[in-house]
Amino acid sequence: MAKKTISVAMKLSGGDRVFHTFLDLLLVFTLIIIAIPLWSTVTLSFRPATFIGNNLQGMFLAPWKWSTLAYKALLGNNGFLNAFINSLKILVYGVVTALVLTVPIAYGLSIPGLPGRKWLNIFVLIPYLFNVGLIPSYLVVTKLGLTNHLAAVFLPTAVSTYNVMIMRNFFEAIPNELKESARIDGAPEWRILLQIILPLSKPILMTVGLFYAVAFWNDFMHAMLYLNKNELQPLPILLRNILLASGMNEYVEASAFGEAPVAAIKAASVFMSAIPMVIAYPFIQKYFTKGTLAGSVKG
Repeated sequence: MAKKTISVAMKLSGGDRVFHTFLDLLLVFTLIIIAIPLWSTVTLSFRPATFIGNNLQGMFLAPWKWSTLAYKALLGNNGFLNAFINSLKILVYGVVTALVLTVPIAYGLSIPGLPGRKWLNIFVLIPYLFNVGLIPSYLVVTKLGLTNHLAAVFLPTAVSTYNVMIMRNFFEAIPNELKESARIDGAPEWRILLQIILPLSKPILMTVGLFYAVAFWNDFMHAMLYLNKNELQPLPILLRNILLASGMNEYVEASAFGEAPVAAIKAASVFMSAIPMVIAYPFIQKYFTKGTLAGSVKG
């Protein structure tokens, strides 16, 4: 009887089926819109020079011949490898620094009996609601002597109010009995955080870490403002220079990449700049939904 009731409840009415069909078609259409430019970029990066022209750059069908000349040129170029390593350094240092700063702030704001907790929450929200602007930020970074240091890219944005709030909500959702029992046993707050809270917080740590990683990897403005030496430029700056190569030769010499066509170099550089995030996301995906939902809903 119970199985029959469940099966009847699971049946969709005519209106629901139409609505679900509409959603499926909308998702397929959205996927196609997203996939076409990506596929076009990938195929363009593998086209040999003889197949690249003004009439072929917009094609997204597979080329008749495949060539890895653009990727060999990029990987053989010291400037590209150096920029890729700089971006990896910014990514690793930035995520570690951001989590080290975000976790204790979020945990402190999650403690119900913390003196001044209400005002501290307001204080944390102020930078989120009122942006100080570019000029004050630039003056602070330059006065601290961070110009031409990779830290200038990730330190100004090392703490995100949004990430602090969702992590705080996640910590608040952890049963308070676990924390109280540890306090009764005489455990200090830092030990509660390290030995009880963090082992239970892998979803939110992975989620917030991914948010920070994407932000630091794609950060263009801070790198352009504070990194004036060529050996310090990260991948977004080099990518911008490559994309401007055909129209502004003073940025990137086409000969720097050998005989590879500029159009293929552009497409290959765009594709390779996305590889780290594409590789990382499948490993974090199982934590992503859980961490986002648990951190965004207080209950």
